[in-house]
Amino acid sequence: MATSERIPKGSGGATAGEREIRGALEQHWAASAAGDVETEHDIYLDDAICDYPQSGERIHGRRNIQALRSHHPGKPGGFTVRRIVGHGKLWVTEYVITYQGKPVYTVSIMEFAGSRAAHETQYFADPFEAPAWRAQWVERMG
Repeated sequence: MATSERIPKGSGGATAGEREIRGALEQHWAASAAGDVETEHDIYLDDAICDYPQSGERIHGRRNIQALRSHHPGKPGGFTVRRIVGHGKLWVTEYVITYQGKPVYTVSIMEFAGSRAAHETQYFADPFEAPAWRAQWVERMG
């Protein structure tokens, strides 16, 4: 796991609930990276919803989310969390999944009820070459 950002200074620090959610997220992503599908899906409420807006799909229920991911034909070959940010009941994780040797940049937006996810929305993006015309204004990331 890479970066795990903290609540910004001046915000009063993380509440006990936020610390609990961060711990649940860290356990979720570690389990996902390790292929532990039971622990990975402990974060979800039984009636959680997961949306994939790019394909127009909605998955109803923890067991269906787990079943869908367990049957993925191209099991991930790697998994790296870039950062976790959140406050209150809304948390965002940026991560990279490697499928068939290629990185897929992913964003997970989770809404919590207590310490468990009630709703997740995931976005997936393939890398692309930066256009030359932007070079004077940008810095290449590693």
